[in-house]
Amino acid sequence: MKEEITESSRTKITVALFVATFLAAIEGTIVGTAMPSITGELQGVQQYSWIISIYLLATVITTPIYGKLSDLYGRKRMFIIGALIFLAGSMLSGIAQSMTGLIWFRALQGLGAGALTTIPYTIIGDLYPFEKRAKVQGWMSSIWGIAGISGPLLGGLLVDYVSWRAIFYMNLPFGIVALIMLSLAMKEKLEKKKRHIDYPGIVVFSVGMFFFLYAMSLLRGEGGDTQGGWGTAALFGLSAALLAFFIWIEKRSPEPIIPLQLFRSRLISMANLISFLLCVINVAVIFYLPLWFQGVYGKTATYSGILMIPLSIAWPLGSILAGNLIAKTGLRMICIISACFLLVSNAGFALVNSSSSIWLLVFYTFLSGISFGLTLTALTVAVSSAVGRELRGAAVASNNFIRTLGQTIGITVFGLMLHTGTANDIDPAVLETSLHHIFIWVAWLSVGVLLLSFITPKQAQEESLQAGNHAS
Repeated sequence: MKEEITESSRTKITVALFVATFLAAIEGTIVGTAMPSITGELQGVQQYSWIISIYLLATVITTPIYGKLSDLYGRKRMFIIGALIFLAGSMLSGIAQSMTGLIWFRALQGLGAGALTTIPYTIIGDLYPFEKRAKVQGWMSSIWGIAGISGPLLGGLLVDYVSWRAIFYMNLPFGIVALIMLSLAMKEKLEKKKRHIDYPGIVVFSVGMFFFLYAMSLLRGEGGDTQGGWGTAALFGLSAALLAFFIWIEKRSPEPIIPLQLFRSRLISMANLISFLLCVINVAVIFYLPLWFQGVYGKTATYSGILMIPLSIAWPLGSILAGNLIAKTGLRMICIISACFLLVSNAGFALVNSSSSIWLLVFYTFLSGISFGLTLTALTVAVSSAVGRELRGAAVASNNFIRTLGQTIGITVFGLMLHTGTANDIDPAVLETSLHHIFIWVAWLSVGVLLLSFITPKQAQEESLQAGNHAS
């Protein structure tokens, strides 16, 4: 594919992928500002959390499935299918007349978003040689930071001046343009051969992950209250049994959805492990720093949002730096440098108190953003370059899946550790002590990331180019 495509077509495909990735990324944040208006009109405040969580749950489950199907049936075909499902879910969400309907339509949207969050990285891996690939994937990773900044603001503007339904309708024109651009510019040739679809693996994996993620949501409970009981334990047990059965199926499938051979690669295994820990840390910074600003320092929600902007600026900056540096320095050096930034920032969070300067926390926040951008982008490039084209979709998808799983487990575990005082009022002293303990755990996890960085394979440029040449 690389020899046949023109520079003009490559640019058009890349722009289309950027647009599609942005639409999928912003859907995770833009809805938050619209929730009061949505629940007010549709009368379903008790189902508040499901509007957001069902989208993320559907995205998580379908991510590895789309990755493998793109290896079997082509990136272009699976991307278009996923995008059409996403746009259909967006349109239906916009016309929803009840909370139950909106939840189902958001699930449909998430089923399509699994393709938009994974396949673009795989296509970039196919289109570009290693040095250019790293830079383009760095820019693509920065889109998530841009979506994090613009999502709440754009959502607020649309709700205030148009309607909450516009946050779903806006996906349609941009998504259709991106689909047309990619359809016209991207040519893909696939070998004509009989292809096996791992239907048992898809079903068992989907049901097992649904039970696991649903049990996690029950464990956290509504409003962060701890819940549990035999029912939740049974769901965890059932999910464990199903996922063990899934591994048994994958070992015997001619075309497994998650090829177990990927985990024999030391580089991919280390990348997945570091990604998991980083995303556990990531949710603590994103969710609990605003709580510190508001509950301990007494700042307003708007002011705390402004104080988080350095994170959203530093993340894309780190992504771009990683894209430019990885071919020169290699994966290990970027991971070590980034882990040092991460450890300094999280040790700082663990040491602050109610009398600490607010600008000190802002500085630590900036360092965290740089670290997340550097490491996660470098790991994406490394994973996509470590395998040939026939496994690239599954490799990138499995890494994305591990990251989202880390965020899910992180927010649940830290949620169980969080105490704010009484049910109705936040006690600043209680909250400060609770967040202090959480940040200490986060600092120790950062030590783990640093230690793992030292034993991460170097994956110098030559190794990555060999993988890239094999992919060609």
